[in-house]
Amino acid sequence: MSDQVVAKPMPEPTPDTQPYWDGLRARKLLIQSCASCGKLRFYPRPMCDACYSMDSTWIEASGNGTVHSWTVTHHPFHAGFKGEVPYILATVDLAEGVRLNAQVRGIERDALQMGLPVKVGFEAGADGLNLPVVKPTG
Repeated sequence: MSDQVVAKPMPEPTPDTQPYWDGLRARKLLIQSCASCGKLRFYPRPMCDACYSMDSTWIEASGNGTVHSWTVTHHPFHAGFKGEVPYILATVDLAEGVRLNAQVRGIERDALQMGLPVKVGFEAGADGLNLPVVKPTG
């Protein structure tokens, strides 16, 4: 068995997701807003599920949220994450009303609870890409 380092997968932006990835590079969490009805949506996608409009704009999220759920990952889904397990992946209810999945930093597993206030932060990844993580508030 080899101990060679495997590169993590990189996102492949589409026209619908490019503004999201550009926002992360600038250390901003951007969320789509329907240009017709104003409904916010995350993850980025081409059509509003409320009014079926194909027009959207982007807003910067506050980054404030609360833990909705979490899981502890013990087995990497890709060999590039082998050196990071175990890690905690949380689903966070953002203040804007959408949910985000991100790794947890600075919170022990036993301290996690539903409703725990968190703030989105950013960690540098490969090729200048920043990824969202969630941290305790304060």
